[in-house]
Amino acid sequence: MLQAALSQIKETSTLLERDYLDKKRFKKAIEAILTPQKIIKGKISIIGGGKKKTFQAFRIQHNDARGPFKGGIRFHQDVCEDEVRALATLMSLKCAVADIPYGGAKGGVVVDPTKLTKDELKNLSIAYAKLVAPFIGPWRDVPAPDVNTDGQIMSFMLETYEKKIGNQSPATFTGKPIELGGSLGRTEATGQGGVYVLDAYLKRNSKLATIAIQGFGNVGYYFAKLASEMGFKIVAVSDSSSGIYNPKGLDIKALVEYKDTGGALKDCPLKSGSKYITNAELLELPVTILVPAALENAITKSNMKNIKARTIFEMANGPTTSEADAYLYKKGIDVIPDILSNSGGVTVSYFEWAQNLNGYYWTKEKVNDELKKTITKAFTDIDKIKKEKKISYRRAANYISLKRIIDAMMLRGRV
Repeated sequence: MLQAALSQIKETSTLLERDYLDKKRFKKAIEAILTPQKIIKGKISIIGGGKKKTFQAFRIQHNDARGPFKGGIRFHQDVCEDEVRALATLMSLKCAVADIPYGGAKGGVVVDPTKLTKDELKNLSIAYAKLVAPFIGPWRDVPAPDVNTDGQIMSFMLETYEKKIGNQSPATFTGKPIELGGSLGRTEATGQGGVYVLDAYLKRNSKLATIAIQGFGNVGYYFAKLASEMGFKIVAVSDSSSGIYNPKGLDIKALVEYKDTGGALKDCPLKSGSKYITNAELLELPVTILVPAALENAITKSNMKNIKARTIFEMANGPTTSEADAYLYKKGIDVIPDILSNSGGVTVSYFEWAQNLNGYYWTKEKVNDELKKTITKAFTDIDKIKKEKKISYRRAANYISLKRIIDAMMLRGRV
């Protein structure tokens, strides 16, 4: 993942360099962007079952030329320094693409949270917050939930941080519960933002498209629900257990209601015209829009030649490998990149931060209205560069994000 992120930056820099007269200064900026500004790491310990348990923890702050560092904290057994560094780098690009005033960061703890008790999870959250407390703050670094973390864990961390500094500071963390200053609309923000981008991409001819969505977790669930409500025709969805396909369209409302009961799609009663399919089969359906919204590396060398969709709309992080991405571009298949299409979450996190700083809270309607304006403009900017430069959407997104970061660095005199 790290090599892929760095390769994207290097590749885009060759296109971007011609826009800058001072080549030496430009190359210094690229070198700086390839390296995070600060790596915070250490061992954190808790007491569980009468024994001391120690875990490796990270917080990597990539670049803050455009504003405070921003990025989630994940608790997962596969967390490693390179992964956190890659994700911090991609967060810088994502914030710049969305044109929100943040830099990128990411945090993680090497732990399987399913093996911890509730008290141990709370104590781990407190220990992590103590480790990073000297390096975060509303105008310095603003963490948020990520894999296996949530609003409750942010609440533990916020309390720990506020005790450390001696005053209230709700804007230091986003993704909080509403009761502690969280924003309305945050839960569904990633899916909602994705639907707004898709609507802009299709120029509102949504009912003419057929859509298959791989993944029915938070992102895929809300993407399907909201897209259906806006008039999009969804013909397939899947979770980790199975997929369901109906070429005439699925009853998404019924599937959402079923999913709300906690059931797996493999056990969902089928309606007339529907059938079970595998996740692999879903990726190869003859649809207009394919939405990988589950795991990374879903579209690879092994299946790229079987893709029949006209457009890949990335709602997961990194679902298309670089080799598959290049092949699809040559075949004339648009790939709407993840740093744009799933940036709704960080955009509404930005709105939460702004609300906290002002002590004034928005209605859900205002949140969604501002999200639509922000993310639609981001798509319009990228679409314009794509057409002007005759490049892919991914390269256009990287072009804009890198240029915004480099310009900010140069204005500050960092290079």
